[in-house]
Amino acid sequence: MNTGNPAYHNPLDYTNSLKPGEVSTGTTIMAIPFAGGVVMGADSRVSTGTYVANRISDKIAQISDHIFVCRSGSAADTQALTDYVKYYLNQLVIETGRPPLVKVAAHLMRKMCYDNKDNLMAGVIVGGWDPVNGGQVYNIPLGGSLLKMPFCIGGSGSTFIYGLVDSEFRENMTQDDARALVKKAISHAMARDGSSGGVIRTVVVTGEGNDRDYTAGNRLPYGPAGW
Repeated sequence: MNTGNPAYHNPLDYTNSLKPGEVSTGTTIMAIPFAGGVVMGADSRVSTGTYVANRISDKIAQISDHIFVCRSGSAADTQALTDYVKYYLNQLVIETGRPPLVKVAAHLMRKMCYDNKDNLMAGVIVGGWDPVNGGQVYNIPLGGSLLKMPFCIGGSGSTFIYGLVDSEFRENMTQDDARALVKKAISHAMARDGSSGGVIRTVVVTGEGNDRDYTAGNRLPYGPAGW
């Protein structure tokens, strides 16, 4: 809607909140701990406003042997953050001779997000496994707060699936059930959120290793391909 008045601002127009030169972004990311590790998942669409810049981006970045980050917000900002944290964790491993704890990685990421909150657009989920605390997931939303949670969802698509995940999530899920829920929830978000789409990438992180998987867009558990 446009009244012809340049001073008019439609309160339903999401672009009203953007600064000159900024474009809207969107994604759906998710992580669930289970007995023995965590499952992390994300869609693959990178959007700049209404333009899809990349259909098959990998939004799950590995920063240590058993620690991963799901990225949302500005792709450039989150890529820079994960590179910095990965460097610091590698230095920590060299100095201590031990693998880093997941919470150490989360606190490093939190500090960088908080100290630069006025210059970054980054919301991330840090998840992984360590021999001290097992599988854990930490949510670091815009602004740089840090929350350890029973499960994490983030990005523009998350608003569509809070009820679904609240209903389906159970403590101490099996690996297969956790991965199935991640795929189901993300596919629902992709069907409703115009800024989420592409394929679903997941990674299972355990003490034995990491198992990556992807679900093609025509094989989603929910969405136009199955309607």
